Amino acid sequence: MIRTALTCSLLAGLLLTGGTHAAELTVNVHDVRAQTGTLRAALVSSDEAWNGKAAPVQAQQAHPQGDSLHFTFKDLPAGNYAVLLTHDENDNGKLDTNLVGMPIEGYGFSNNPQVMRKPTFEEARFTLPAAGTAIDITLR
Repeated sequence: MIRTALTCSLLAGLLLTGGTHAAELTVNVHDVRAQTGTLRAALVSSDEAWNGKAAPVQAQQAHPQGDSLHFTFKDLPAGNYAVLLTHDENDNGKLDTNLVGMPIEGYGFSNNPQVMRKPTFEEARFTLPAAGTAIDITLR
């Protein structure tokens, strides 16, 4: 009797978890203008992480090889996310700006919001479905 109950519990657990799939997000980056430095992508799921007050869900970096590249974030639960991209063209560890604070190195955000400031999390937020998706970000 106990063996049957354990077997049924195990099978029920397998059935419940078998339908859960981790989503994959591909970020296609366009208009990479310099072939030097490091591109960094941060995937966040909250306003706090967007504003640097919490860690990103995942972060990646790559060296440019052409005018486009791809980042792939794996094992993500479906939900709301935003992506921040920076291209540290001179590898000094920061996004360089001019005298009035405007970036002089490449940067971009999910949804490509056309604003003259850092967009809000809501402006860059997108929904990642359980099946996964791909988004395009054009560097400025």
